[in-house]
Amino acid sequence: MQELVVNLHMHTWYSDGHATHAELAEKAIQTGLDAIIVTDHNVWVNGIEGYVQKGKRRVLVLIGEEIHDPARQPQKSHLLVFGANREMCTFSPNIQNLVDQVRHAGGLSFIAHPDDPALTAFGETDITWEDWQVQGYTGIELWNSYSETKTVIHNFLDGLFYAFFPRYIARGPIPATILTWDHLLASGKKVVAIGGSDAHALRKSAGPLHRTIFPYEFHFRGVNTHLWIPDELTGDASIDRQAILDALRLGHAFIGHDLHESARDFRFTAQGKDQTAWMGDEILARGGVTMQVHLPHPAECLLLKDGKVIKTSRARENITHITTEPGVYRIEVYQQALGRRRGWIYSNPIYVR
Repeated sequence: MQELVVNLHMHTWYSDGHATHAELAEKAIQTGLDAIIVTDHNVWVNGIEGYVQKGKRRVLVLIGEEIHDPARQPQKSHLLVFGANREMCTFSPNIQNLVDQVRHAGGLSFIAHPDDPALTAFGETDITWEDWQVQGYTGIELWNSYSETKTVIHNFLDGLFYAFFPRYIARGPIPATILTWDHLLASGKKVVAIGGSDAHALRKSAGPLHRTIFPYEFHFRGVNTHLWIPDELTGDASIDRQAILDALRLGHAFIGHDLHESARDFRFTAQGKDQTAWMGDEILARGGVTMQVHLPHPAECLLLKDGKVIKTSRARENITHITTEPGVYRIEVYQQALGRRRGWIYSNPIYVR
């Protein structure tokens, strides 16, 4: 299995971002990403996908879409769509139909920023997901970098501080979103978790002060979705695109915050009597299951079963746990950075049946 680092959920001049696709690709190459997925609001930009090469380095640019019903007030329930290969926002008035149409087109759908509070100090409204009766989506955006920002900015001075010192923002997914995810998993659903930057590179002014808020290169070093694919990238855009979509569909992924230290080389696997499972896979409990965790370096590592912590390790790179109990097992990893405990890695589950 080969690891890829993908940054997804970002915007260009086609909606409310401040860059071209070519500029995003250049920033992605500079920050060492393997692929990016651009998701402009209610517009699917055709003819852009493919590899962008600069010197010996390259990045695969994929095009998705962030869809919401523009007639809905207040604005709620945004859906990320990948791999549908066509414009899907025409189905936005009926979210269930939208999810169904995406699936019929062979695409993937993820609930964007399930919890997204208002940022009243800067005139931004709450755009939390409300339509939980919808069925058939692929997963949820567990950690949205921009939504998290709204939870730490309470007034203008907070906004000014974090505009100049954004490295202090990231602490982890919004706790309510994690609780929602665990609830969905406990109901028997397979729900793939991804991390999105929601990058816009917003340009703000306050009197004589002018600042690009959270530039793309900052986001590209922050919340990323790490994927495990069977083989190395081939350089053929269509083949590699399908490998990325397959990994997202299967949940062969974890969320890593790579700003303070790269999460590359994290692994969470399980070995049963007759099979090996990666994140997103099912494995039978019969005969016992040995779970193995490898960290890039020693950190606080939590093993959770059905949303409850069952094992904690703080000074080891390799952790093993043997179980015969069915359940949904996942990993959270925390590190100390800039004077506080911060979320680093959130795995997709292994489902022990």
